[in-house]
Amino acid sequence: MKRPQSVLVLIHSDCGDILLIERAKHPGFWQSVTGSVEAGESLAEAAQREVAEETGIVAPAEHFERWHHSSRFEIFPMWRQRYPPGVTHNTEHLFSLCVPRNTPITLAPDEHRDWRWLPWREALDAVFSWTNRDAIRMLTQRKALLRQS
Repeated sequence: MKRPQSVLVLIHSDCGDILLIERAKHPGFWQSVTGSVEAGESLAEAAQREVAEETGIVAPAEHFERWHHSSRFEIFPMWRQRYPPGVTHNTEHLFSLCVPRNTPITLAPDEHRDWRWLPWREALDAVFSWTNRDAIRMLTQRKALLRQS
């Protein structure tokens, strides 16, 4: 059974393109890397593990940026059977990881069927999750502020 604590990792390039992956069992559902936090695992460890499992990208812990931001959302009914009875909401913790666009991507075929880099505006329209859209918006605001300083 999954725990109702998860991570969302925005993988992006220096130029602001966003890596999206398509769910294998739900074609058309594009997203950033997401996954449940396992028992005894820190949020940072979960982010690092999920990125490696879902994309094949193995990055040192210090390359991940923890945003200290979380979103609580209702779990889609089609996925509730993965959680203990009565669990209807999940808390998702946000991280980001900047990598070059030519970083090799190796998907876990049982979880994802395709990947693509998109400019952030196109990525906003492609993702199915409001938390993913909000995270992309936040990333663009963050990067704009960094360029101004």
